[in-house]
Amino acid sequence: MKGVRIEAMRAEHADAVLTIYQAGLDTRNASFETQAPDWAAWDRAHLPEHRFVALEADPAGSNNGGVDDEVLGWVASSPTSSRCVYAGVVEESIYIATMARGRGIGRALLKAFIESTEAAGIWTVQSGIFPENTASLALHASAGFRVIGTRERVGEHFGRWRDVVLVERRSRVVGI
Repeated sequence: MKGVRIEAMRAEHADAVLTIYQAGLDTRNASFETQAPDWAAWDRAHLPEHRFVALEADPAGSNNGGVDDEVLGWVASSPTSSRCVYAGVVEESIYIATMARGRGIGRALLKAFIESTEAAGIWTVQSGIFPENTASLALHASAGFRVIGTRERVGEHFGRWRDVVLVERRSRVVGI
């Protein structure tokens, strides 16, 4: 991934993050959501830790400290529950810009995300994926996630009932 770097998501990435999110939603295979929220709502719904973006250097080569670098994808987490017994469990979301898919961006983002969550004592990362989203299922499998089950016809989406495949990755570092 020459010219691509992974770094912590900042508020200045908000517009690009939401644009990539909406493009994923527009595929109708990424989420039950249909519209990306505004940044304040997105920010409230995601934990402030363990947010990363993949950035590609500004093709014009300007030396502006990365301000114009292009966001190629992002990964973030949400709490699974407010109960204290779930303190080490998060739900992960990852979205890659359409033009950046197939370049290893997802693997790099998940690697940084997993390293960050494990350093913070997170023992389980889980995600729900539509079965039709084979690229996301393959990406998660390559990062050590396993299928734990399928919730059948769990919700209606654009007039049809959808299944959700539940995947999880148990830490090999955080003792359980």
